[in-house]
Amino acid sequence: MFKKLRPYLLVFALVASTMSCFAQFTENKKWKALFAVGINYPTTDGFVKSTYAQPVNFPTINIGLQHMLKRQYGVRLDFGYNRFENDEDSPEFKINYSRINAQFVYDPTEYIGFLPDNIHVAAHAGPGFSFTKPLSDLGDNKQSYLNVMFGGEVHYAINRKVSVYTDVSYIYGLTSLDDYDPVLDGLGAFNGSVLNVTFGLSVSLSGCQYCD
Repeated sequence: MFKKLRPYLLVFALVASTMSCFAQFTENKKWKALFAVGINYPTTDGFVKSTYAQPVNFPTINIGLQHMLKRQYGVRLDFGYNRFENDEDSPEFKINYSRINAQFVYDPTEYIGFLPDNIHVAAHAGPGFSFTKPLSDLGDNKQSYLNVMFGGEVHYAINRKVSVYTDVSYIYGLTSLDDYDPVLDGLGAFNGSVLNVTFGLSVSLSGCQYCD
């Protein structure tokens, strides 16, 4: 598992290091870089009849940049990549699912009195765009459609700059199977929603805790 994740972790470390240098010139704002890896489950209603994916698929990769406007709320732009493939009793396929979302972030931690100081929670939601592309000779079944993403996170601070976190998110596809003309009987096409569970790192790129 570590060998599979190592290239992604190295890329994230390089990006975070570069952005940290840039952040030295923007100390009056709170910026965070987020990187997470995990698993995904695509809903069965996104596939044509008799075609469905495995209930647990790997990898899911999320990369984001977040700016807190106030102590409790901020904005985030993030990109996600998922791979899923057919279950044992389904026709064979593999699909790349990508998305980009602009989200509102809300942190209610200070209103939850029982949480330790090094733990905080956050909710996020916002619109975006999804891209699906089957692999091999099913590539003509690629689709794109609008989505709405919403989820929740729990962060554990290692120090003032770095925290580890887990995120559970649902990307609801604003689409249906009737929105396209299937090629090859629709095999490998996906017009639906995806549930993600990820674990990752959040790295602060600025010196202040928030902006008022």
